[in-house]
Amino acid sequence: MGSANWYKIDNVAKVFLATVGKRDTRSFRLSCTLTEDVDPELLQQAVNSAIEDRPQVQVRIRRGFFWHYMEDTDLMPVVKEEDDRICPLLYVPSKTMLHYQVTYFGKRINLDISHVLADGTGAMEFLNIIVLEYLRRKYPGEFADVTVHSGASEGDLRQDSYRQFFGGKNLPHVSARTKAYHPGGLKLPYHQLQFFEIHMPTAQILPRAKELNVSLTSYRGALWMLALRGEMPSRKSHLPVTISLPVNLRNYFPSKTTRNFFNSVNVSHVFDSEITLEELAAEFDASLKSQLTEENVKKQMDTFETMEYVAPVRVVPLFIKQWVVRHFTKKANRKVSMTFSNMGVQKPPKSMGEHIENYSGFCSTNTLFSTMFGYEDRLTLGVSSAYMNTGVVKKFVRFLSASGVDITVCATEVIR
Repeated sequence: MGSANWYKIDNVAKVFLATVGKRDTRSFRLSCTLTEDVDPELLQQAVNSAIEDRPQVQVRIRRGFFWHYMEDTDLMPVVKEEDDRICPLLYVPSKTMLHYQVTYFGKRINLDISHVLADGTGAMEFLNIIVLEYLRRKYPGEFADVTVHSGASEGDLRQDSYRQFFGGKNLPHVSARTKAYHPGGLKLPYHQLQFFEIHMPTAQILPRAKELNVSLTSYRGALWMLALRGEMPSRKSHLPVTISLPVNLRNYFPSKTTRNFFNSVNVSHVFDSEITLEELAAEFDASLKSQLTEENVKKQMDTFETMEYVAPVRVVPLFIKQWVVRHFTKKANRKVSMTFSNMGVQKPPKSMGEHIENYSGFCSTNTLFSTMFGYEDRLTLGVSSAYMNTGVVKKFVRFLSASGVDITVCATEVIR
């Protein structure tokens, strides 16, 4: 490919690049667990084929005077057995490297990817293309007529949909939010994260959400709030517990981009009086639904995108812009207790599904981050934690276990 083509970076990616760190690497992992051990040679062939469908990932991030940009690269991915941390550092200034990697371990195929290149929706499609190409080689002739990609043109796949669907240039008023409660305590040494994978039967969870007449997201969000409350010292009870939830903007705009196209909404509660799970879940659900109206979602996107059109911002050198972005991102992070991302129910074609056991994923963080994946009869949560204290995760699991849910928890080891 060479470097004949270069591409602008969307505004969300600019924030990620300004705030990349050794702990919060601004990368995330998506995994697909098959029914049989992975053949590394076939997986390498599958990845080589998949990038022909998704050349958008074959780029290098470069520093310009005003903003970063991306250019095509001839670098090719090398599949290897997993031997590094989850969500590794995939962008280092001035280092020649790809900003994604594919690894395997046992039955599992992992895609680690920089959030600069894609969001969860775009990366999940790329992972499914890799899995399909692998199965085609593993079982010749069985998947000739199967497809998992959107069929969008390369231009649509590369589209900066924030810019495409930006509605106006008048910065709307943004209400100030209060500093939120954070679990606190010592963080893990050496910029580590601990990862927990929590499995449970869907049939044991959905009825509980339906009994409360709330969505599964709201039910889980309320449980996370109670788990955070359980670790809160009384002197901090005046602080709100705030859950940030990423929203896929493709549900509101006709976009097929594989790049970032999401926003976040925040749901808060101050535990200044006794409240039951039923009451909290209902409150969470009402707050979430009120923010997910088309009008409110578009207004929030316009608030963010407006910075691109402010003339003084556009002519400021990159190093100053990055300092400003880091400053305001740090302030914004103080107003969020944790992030909870519902990746939804994964529905690969039936013939593929016969060879897939599960999907899962994690995201890097400086605090707490939980993903949720549904597949067939199983729900899987991936929890990333920067803290030595695992009390919040334990309380969340115990809430579910006490209600009769069969829970299986796996955790990574950390250096103490």
